[in-house]
Amino acid sequence: MLPKRVTRRQLATLCAALGLALALPGPLRAEDAARVKIDNFTFTPQDLTVKVGTTVTFENDDDIPHVVVASDNSFHSKALDTGDTYAFTFTKPGDFPYFCGIHPHMQGKITVTQ
Repeated sequence: MLPKRVTRRQLATLCAALGLALALPGPLRAEDAARVKIDNFTFTPQDLTVKVGTTVTFENDDDIPHVVVASDNSFHSKALDTGDTYAFTFTKPGDFPYFCGIHPHMQGKITVTQ
């Protein structure tokens, strides 16, 4: 219950706390953060573990194009220019090694668990 008289300082503190609470997103889940950055001829993180049903987004932050290709051909992006993204939803568990179709020395792995 609020006191009958609220000081300006108390009101300012309450407004600041309310504004901060409204500005913050909900809880961050692993599924929400499934992102692989492409930069300086590397995938970061190089190894990523996600759950079945998670969509992984690959984002090219490099200044040259890259193509994300699964070793088993389960996914394959178009050429990603700087700032382009490619998303793939993993529907079954397993290990999914991948590489850049233009620069095969660039490699990574997605591990999908139940």
